[in-house]
Amino acid sequence: MGDLRHSVLGQVLRLVSGRRILQYPEEMPGWQCPPQYMKHSSALDGSTSSDQATNGHGSNESAAIVVDWYCVTDPENPQNWSLSKKLGVASLINLYTFVVYMGSSIYSSSIAGVMKTFGVSSTAASLGLSLYVLAYGLGPLIFSPLSEVPAIGRNPPYIITFAIFVILCVPTALTNSFAGFLVLRFLQGYFGSPCLATGAASMGDMFSMADLPLSLAFWSACAVLGPALGPLISGFSVAAKGWRWALWEMLWGTGPVWVLLFILLPETSPDTILLRRAARLRRVTGNENLRSNSEIIQAHMSLKQVVVESLLRPVQIMILDPAITFTAVYTSLVYGIYYSFFEAFRVARLYPVIYGFNMGENGLVFLSVVVGMLLSVLIYCGMIWNVVRPAIKAHALGPTEGALVPALFASFLPPIGLFLFGWTSRTSIHWIAPVIGISIYSFGMFIMMQSLFMYLAASYPQYAASLFAGNDAARASLAAGAILFSTPLYKNLGIGAGISILASCTVGCIGGTFALYHFGPRLRARSKFALN
Repeated sequence: MGDLRHSVLGQVLRLVSGRRILQYPEEMPGWQCPPQYMKHSSALDGSTSSDQATNGHGSNESAAIVVDWYCVTDPENPQNWSLSKKLGVASLINLYTFVVYMGSSIYSSSIAGVMKTFGVSSTAASLGLSLYVLAYGLGPLIFSPLSEVPAIGRNPPYIITFAIFVILCVPTALTNSFAGFLVLRFLQGYFGSPCLATGAASMGDMFSMADLPLSLAFWSACAVLGPALGPLISGFSVAAKGWRWALWEMLWGTGPVWVLLFILLPETSPDTILLRRAARLRRVTGNENLRSNSEIIQAHMSLKQVVVESLLRPVQIMILDPAITFTAVYTSLVYGIYYSFFEAFRVARLYPVIYGFNMGENGLVFLSVVVGMLLSVLIYCGMIWNVVRPAIKAHALGPTEGALVPALFASFLPPIGLFLFGWTSRTSIHWIAPVIGISIYSFGMFIMMQSLFMYLAASYPQYAASLFAGNDAARASLAAGAILFSTPLYKNLGIGAGISILASCTVGCIGGTFALYHFGPRLRARSKFALN
């Protein structure tokens, strides 16, 4: 009942019933209100005038009593939820993330059919993939800040936008207009985007700093596995049923997930939970001075401040802080190369030096990403569990640059994997060789990105949500471009030379990773954004 009470369905049922069902403890008969929250509490007596003189604010603010958790073990606090409940909520968010990311690449098997149906070029047909990717990078710039507003919380952006996403699956699969198809694909990516940045914030709501790296690792794995499995899910079915079949598969995959979220997903934002508690206590006690901390803070924020903090801050930090600039460039590069694989494999089917796999077999090649990802998750989580987690519990967080240690080793793997993939993709070499290269690349990409993200979260915790949203936008923008430029790149230069150009860029980033590790403290000391 507690889960249902906090879910969107529970909130709707409470509203319809006039709060007569799914009641909170404060609304039940016999509930004892803590003394400090009673209408004539001594916290108000004799304190108003002195507070006004000290703070210079009006009587409403000076008399405010902050509503907080009732105790350190308060069950309403997401940090105090049972492990099974945390894992259940995390699984829902991971599943949500997986199906949205899967919606990008599941379309790759349909490109040939789109070209034939609408009479467009390969590059034009690829826009159905690139626009989706671009849109899910832009969406968090709006939806992520909205989820930080206590009056809104995490769930409304999740549920409302995902409902629109599911509905859009139908006209996308039915449209006979190519322009309309592209618009619908863009809107799908846009309305599917909240989980892509806010999902990390939801994990942070529930898990302590010692456990957060583990939860983020599994969430990130779902974000990478979604695109990897998309072509496998649609490859054989599209060959048998036609290109629109992949778009119907999106509806069948996302619809049930939305139902689960609507029924089961509880609100995780502590500020939102406390804001609702403050409202209940005001109704129960009649004490209008009861306020959550977020209500007090936002009472002094102008619209301009909200806009600057939510929308402009990510851009400002990325431009002015070299550490952030490097992480954005590096993660965007490896992410863009990852999405170029979808075009590389499709072009490789037509290229005379490759193996002539059919559409379904090409989808199976992406299982190499799954293998590399699973291995990296196991090793990374093993390191977190056996080394990082005990160290945090014993000595707190330690040096911020410690988060970059795995990246120092992992940074060598993307270029190794790329060169192996590019120069073994030929008929004279067995197909397993380039597949191993892809696994090595995905292994290094995952560990490197996880390390950089943890470094950002530790260095800039007050701007973490904005930074992740900005990083998402940068990564998605380059990935969208990579989808379009990779086809002429590989066709004109060949897979080997084309991949080598991209691999050379990742070689240069190895030095940047070591420089960030060694000069990070100096950079953070000069930054006005970092938590030094």
